[in-house]
Amino acid sequence: MFSSASPTVSVSGVNIPSIGYGTMLFPEPEKAVTLISEAIKSGYGHIDTARKYGTEKWVGEALRFTGVGRENIWITTKVTEENAKADDFARSVYKSLQTMQLNYVDLLLIHWPQPKIPLSETIGALIKAKQDGLAKNIGISNFTVDLIHKAAQISSEQLFTNQVEYHPYINQDKVIQACKKYGISVTCHVPLARGVVLKDPEIIKIAKSHQKSPAQVTLKWLIQQENIIAVPRALSVDQIKENISLADFSLSDEQMDTISKLRSKNLRIVDPEVRRPVWDLP
Repeated sequence: MFSSASPTVSVSGVNIPSIGYGTMLFPEPEKAVTLISEAIKSGYGHIDTARKYGTEKWVGEALRFTGVGRENIWITTKVTEENAKADDFARSVYKSLQTMQLNYVDLLLIHWPQPKIPLSETIGALIKAKQDGLAKNIGISNFTVDLIHKAAQISSEQLFTNQVEYHPYINQDKVIQACKKYGISVTCHVPLARGVVLKDPEIIKIAKSHQKSPAQVTLKWLIQQENIIAVPRALSVDQIKENISLADFSLSDEQMDTISKLRSKNLRIVDPEVRRPVWDLP
């Protein structure tokens, strides 16, 4: 059972903390282990990493440093699209576990779709990792509506989540509805739009009414939605504690609607030309 300061989302009876600690892009790598350790000590029961991030080693070190029981921490990692072929995929999973010094991860994702390799081959490798006990749950990331349908139809195992960019400035209604059809949760990367939404006047106004920060209001807006998980990055101890301190307030329906209307700005932050699929139109 995961001990976490955040509420949980349930997929097929499996619970995941709805706020995790994202480990993409640490500008000061020498502080990474300290920050991840602080997140764990502050009550995060969910850490999100990936081979492509280069942060798996630091996640493993932080786990050992804090001495947290393996059953009390949810670890998500991902296999890059460069390793979409079955043999490469298996080697990537092994390397991730070796790097973190773990026997399994709680959630293994296909990081980006790879159009050059049949999706059935990559999904097959993903399923094998679960059946071999290397991943307790499996899922996808950066998958569009069409790819969600294809992945769900191919997979003989329940897909746990689709990790996509989601924050108040982007419309992901179609992706969320497609995931809901198959019982797939949605995990939000860059949930604060790398700080852009924190300057929004409407979010600031709502934050002041609750005596909370714009970051806290934005994260609350996300996790107050059904089956939504967020993995914000934080680069200071204060931010780490702030991002998980969401239990003592709620947003009204009117406030939720006000923030939801900001999606008309349709700002996409993560859009790498070399690996992006053809995104769904709003």
